[in-house]
Amino acid sequence: MKILDRYLAGAVIIGTLVTLGVLLPLMGFFLLADEMDEVGENGYQLADALLFVALIMPRHTYQLFPIATLIGALVGLGSLASRSELVAIRAAGVSIGYIVYAAIKGGLLLALVAVAVGEGVAPIAEQKALQWRSEAQSGQVTLKSEHGFWARDGRAYIYIQEILSGAQLRDIHIYEFDEERHLSRVTRAEHAGYVKGSWILQGIFRSTIDNERIKTSHLAQADWNSLLDPGLLKIIVVEPHVLPIWGLLRYVRYMAANGQDARPYEVVFWGKAIHPFLIPAMIFVSIPILVGSARTSGFGARMLLGVVVGIAFYLVSRTFAYFALLYGMNPLVATLIPPLAFLAVAFWVLKRAG
Repeated sequence: MKILDRYLAGAVIIGTLVTLGVLLPLMGFFLLADEMDEVGENGYQLADALLFVALIMPRHTYQLFPIATLIGALVGLGSLASRSELVAIRAAGVSIGYIVYAAIKGGLLLALVAVAVGEGVAPIAEQKALQWRSEAQSGQVTLKSEHGFWARDGRAYIYIQEILSGAQLRDIHIYEFDEERHLSRVTRAEHAGYVKGSWILQGIFRSTIDNERIKTSHLAQADWNSLLDPGLLKIIVVEPHVLPIWGLLRYVRYMAANGQDARPYEVVFWGKAIHPFLIPAMIFVSIPILVGSARTSGFGARMLLGVVVGIAFYLVSRTFAYFALLYGMNPLVATLIPPLAFLAVAFWVLKRAG
């Protein structure tokens, strides 16, 4: 049985890789076409757009994996069915349940690869992509580290400890230099916000340095005439889809501890937590499509049905994610309902076919 296991699992893996080989170039083309609207903005050129698309492709690859696995299983196992190999396997006494079991083994290997891409490569690559594009478009040089965010603004260097959504900053340090590159003023602000086209600093401690002394002052609030673009800060604001799952968990706990609405992050967290299990689940869904329509339709019709099922699953999943955000549905429940419903239907069809 080990030879049969490898044969069926290999058919699923090869079919999935072939499917990804078709879908990813199409996805890249559409992403590049969408990015062309930004080309020509300041220093953002076609080469920058190509690099940006290449860097965000790992995330889209991860998102496509379940649907690609569904279609790939139909391609791989469907090719066996077209050559009557599945019929021969069934005639040898192998049950449909064992065929599902062997095929899912290939899905588990694909799930491991998907997790490595989606949780290891994709978050780092997309952060680099967003930073690269924003710097090319704005012309501002930035540096993000685990300790905060640095940017240059003319002769001033800005350090920001924490950036929140809505262009809200916390713990800002501004180091200003004169024409001779001597430090002339240091400003620390507790908070900053972007209001009606300008920055407002709050809780300000300022030290002015000259040749004779250092003069300190405290201000409750003051305008900040900075060229720092709020759009540039979007690359640093913690976007849910960019974070790896452990980063999402940490951020959800942080937001809950500070009384902030963490539901958007919880929805993405549970989606990421369940995502690897969708890959073997889609293989299970593909078997009823393959077996249940074997006598009534050809290979092309089964492929079309598989694509329709994959698209339907994606749309239903997105709908329940929006329900969780708009109507306060439990994020875990909203994430589990679509795959469980599709698995229940697949099990019913498989039971009838068996």
